[in-house]
Amino acid sequence: MANNTAENTQGDQLIDRVLKIKRCAAVVKGGRRFSFAALVVVGDGKGRVGYGYGKANEVPPSVSKAQKAANRAMISVPVQNGTIPHAVSGRFGAAHVLLMPASPGTGIIAGQAVRAVCEAVGIQDILTKSFRSNNPTVLIKATFDALSQLRTKEDIERLRGVKLS
Repeated sequence: MANNTAENTQGDQLIDRVLKIKRCAAVVKGGRRFSFAALVVVGDGKGRVGYGYGKANEVPPSVSKAQKAANRAMISVPVQNGTIPHAVSGRFGAAHVLLMPASPGTGIIAGQAVRAVCEAVGIQDILTKSFRSNNPTVLIKATFDALSQLRTKEDIERLRGVKLS
């Protein structure tokens, strides 16, 4: 199955996006047996985001497994004035993602996988560029690598023990 994108808001205001549903066929004595894998991004729009990967014999259980995994793996991201505090670069496997802050009104300049993560975390203005791979799974992991490197000015002051002007 191709890139299936759905958006859903639940009672606790979590935004979830189904990015990819993959179908796998196992050939058995009676024919083919299909299984499905879903890649889901979940965020609250206020600085918390997670991704999950779930596999099952039907599509709805695989999506719900992925949502549960994404809820368990949420990380906090510093968002300042609708953008990120500084430019970061993330890598995973062959994927390389560059995230840069943008001025208000720019919007989210990103591909499908990186855009889903930025929307789920609550970023409104950002410039992104992905290099080498266009596989959504590794792009999301590279984006999470980049987002986990973000630090606010206050964090840097506290870590270094100095006051930045």
